[in-house]
Amino acid sequence: MPQEITLEDCAGTIHPKAIEGMKLFNEGKFFDSHEELEAAWRDETGSIRDLYRGILQVAVTYLHITRGNYDGAVKVYGRSLKWTQFWGDVCRGINVKKLRDDAERVMQEVTRLGKERIAEFDTALFKPIQWNEKRVWTCDRCGAQMYEKNCKVTCPNCGNRFDCSDLNLYFD
Repeated sequence: MPQEITLEDCAGTIHPKAIEGMKLFNEGKFFDSHEELEAAWRDETGSIRDLYRGILQVAVTYLHITRGNYDGAVKVYGRSLKWTQFWGDVCRGINVKKLRDDAERVMQEVTRLGKERIAEFDTALFKPIQWNEKRVWTCDRCGAQMYEKNCKVTCPNCGNRFDCSDLNLYFD
């Protein structure tokens, strides 16, 4: 059963593996998307892990559709609803409402086609996940949140600063 959702759950940043999983989802690489989202789900301890789980279930649903597995698509889509239905419209910048609506339209078409005609499914109905990726840095000197402006990331507390070209130092 999904954990209780709080405002704090949606105020954080998106796990890097979840970002990678959503990028792969948008490229139609649903198996690889599932793998990345599953890694994010395993790493998280709070309620947000349930949202990642729901997104990965949608990816698996779409994978079943591309493989012509009607029963698998229907079954996993039902599971995805368990993990996505209680989230607000937007959480951590992820447009959850659009994802739910898009997946519902996909499943309406799958149901219309039925088991016998699932191979006729038009994959153009797979819509990308939309999210606003906030980049957040923590100062390695004082621990304060740093802010980006004009390719400069600055700590308002101690003045520590670096350029966007230095980001590879912070993201290995």
